[in-house]
Amino acid sequence: MPPVPAVQSDGVPPVADPARASLDALLDELIATVQEARPKDDIAPIPKAFQFAAQHHAGQLRASGEPYLMHPLAVARILADMRMDVVSIVTGLLHDIVEDTSVTTADVLRSFGSEVAGCVDGVTKLSKIDFFSAEDRQAESYRKMLLAMVNDIRVIIVKLADRLHNMRTLGALSPERRERIARETLEIYAPIAHRLGMGKVRGELEDLAFRYLDPEAFEEISNSIDSQRPAHEAWLERMRRTVEGELRREGIPARVDGRVKRAFSVYQKLKRQKISLEQVYDLFALRIITDSVKNCYGALGVIHNEWRPVPGRIKDFIAIPRPNLYQSLHTSVVGPDGKHCEIQIRTEEMHRIAEEGIAAHWKYKEGKRGAQDDQRVAWLRQLVEWQQEMRDPSEFSSTLKLDLYPEEVYCFTPKGRVIVLPSGASPIDFAYAVHSEVGNTCTGAKVNGRIVPLRYSLRNGDIVDILTQTGHQPSKDWLGLVKTSRARNKIKHVINANERERAIEIGQKFLEKEARRLGVQLSRIQKTELERVAAEYGLSKIEDLYASLGYGKFSARQVLQKSAPEQVAEEPLPPPAPVADPTQYARRDDDSVIKVHGIDDVMIYRAKCCNPIRGDAIVGYVTRGKGIAVHSRACTNVQNLMYDAERKIEVEWARNASDTFPVRIVVQTDDRPGLLHQLTTVLANENTNVRSLEAKTDFTAGNDAAFVEMTVDVRDKKQLEKLCAAMRRISGVRDVERTNQ
Repeated sequence: MPPVPAVQSDGVPPVADPARASLDALLDELIATVQEARPKDDIAPIPKAFQFAAQHHAGQLRASGEPYLMHPLAVARILADMRMDVVSIVTGLLHDIVEDTSVTTADVLRSFGSEVAGCVDGVTKLSKIDFFSAEDRQAESYRKMLLAMVNDIRVIIVKLADRLHNMRTLGALSPERRERIARETLEIYAPIAHRLGMGKVRGELEDLAFRYLDPEAFEEISNSIDSQRPAHEAWLERMRRTVEGELRREGIPARVDGRVKRAFSVYQKLKRQKISLEQVYDLFALRIITDSVKNCYGALGVIHNEWRPVPGRIKDFIAIPRPNLYQSLHTSVVGPDGKHCEIQIRTEEMHRIAEEGIAAHWKYKEGKRGAQDDQRVAWLRQLVEWQQEMRDPSEFSSTLKLDLYPEEVYCFTPKGRVIVLPSGASPIDFAYAVHSEVGNTCTGAKVNGRIVPLRYSLRNGDIVDILTQTGHQPSKDWLGLVKTSRARNKIKHVINANERERAIEIGQKFLEKEARRLGVQLSRIQKTELERVAAEYGLSKIEDLYASLGYGKFSARQVLQKSAPEQVAEEPLPPPAPVADPTQYARRDDDSVIKVHGIDDVMIYRAKCCNPIRGDAIVGYVTRGKGIAVHSRACTNVQNLMYDAERKIEVEWARNASDTFPVRIVVQTDDRPGLLHQLTTVLANENTNVRSLEAKTDFTAGNDAAFVEMTVDVRDKKQLEKLCAAMRRISGVRDVERTNQ
């Protein structure tokens, strides 16, 4: 398509082609939407921003071939539909201008003021800064975005609108980029939308990401939902008429709607409960929207009087709202024909907040940012505060993903204060949520008046009393028990300080001992020489050099040779080990597929806990006397090990495609003849060697389930994913999992 023409001297763009006419029509629709939602706002900056964007994005095209300006216009329209303010709309129009054109933040500041410039800067990625890896750059972009959100929450709302339109138009990109963007959406942006209460945006982001991450599963679930739709809708209509009639009889004004369970939500349920699609009984549900809290509870009584409730499925999020301020009553009942039906009951205001979240409460008045005090942002401020000292980008990224997931457990202090924690949280998490010192000195806990172990998983309604002892310090074992990043970071801080002191002491002793052995007088080595050696290793102080020696990153002889070369000769290379030695053979095998940055001649081995294979994101961890353990970044043990950033070391896969890796796969299936043959056919078609295979029926499950456990050789992660996807397409396969146990 032709480029968008420049702006005329009178500020009015010429309508020179159909593409520009289409853009102008979209601008008119955008302005009309804003005027309808916010009739008192000054909309003059919107056409000005459009002209500015048109001028600087001129000639740029999207991957689909359409003018690039279509994207910022679509983002601005999404924001307008959310009834966001003019600053947000203008930011939507300009959100890519600093990143993709020669315009600077200073240019935006001069033309549109500090609020717009701050928001545009907040949504701009750190693409022009040099990082070791793309992952580090992405993690630092997340950090920058979160810090900008603390100052102005509009930053993330614009970012979510940007991501939503990108996901809607993802089909034009390459498969690799589609998968990367979809995964990031599912891990970062959808959970942020959830934490801000934006249920509608979250749901669409999840379903769009699911469509690209597992297209076969998405297609299967969508087709199944569509095939059952007529029967379910007829049954739901019968339920809806009954509910409306009973509520009318009791004088409760309400509208009753049917809703379809989202494809990704169904997929999560299938994976979580290990069931087939036919066993999902709540694909469709009812939502009752009434006028008051009193009538919400009245409607709940009417429903339970008409149908028997399912035990354990009644949830009151009105009395105790979720952290994102979501409020609703949930219940499941056994309806006509013995079918289960989920019912949600809420007021109109609760429904609007559940759908739109923080955007529903947008109330900028006279320049005062009322939404800044919204409780939904409190978690963000805490998150940024907890992670201020976290300098490792990849660690920041992984802990961010943990913190973004929904919090479900509501516990109480003995004085009645509510503490909200992630599902599975321990008393240690609770202690650190109360206060850092309470966590550090925690020695035990009482839950509901009874002493429980620190590994106890807290439940809704637990009253927790933390037992403390002055001078007590956290243990490394706690890292395997905690779920919150606050607790994890506080524990790491204490352990790191203690470990560093010990490492410095050990490093000094190593150096002194080696100096005595080699006849070198340390007292004659100038402090500046040791500082120079530290700088050669990328360290800033002599204490860092001692600590690295104590951790075993390099030898004392190397340090002495560099600081006093006239007294210490270079260490001779060891003779090559015979191939027959299985230990050395294993060492050379891992050496051949993994490279360590900046360190040569060191033993490398892949950790058994996660068994990383080519294609996995990996990280190295220096172990005393054992060399470098290489873990997958997704390994649960990585967070426990990386309490000490000084032991982390950058590693990467070497370019050698001939190696294979043993991987254990567990397949859960229906127990039927011929299925094992189909599974082995998939392996044969991929020319995959099978090291071991065991099939067994799970009689305890009571649902005709079977498990097939196999260990196969794969070249890389891509081949493994291809195998798993092929197995999932087999009729009767419920789940395919890579395991390391």
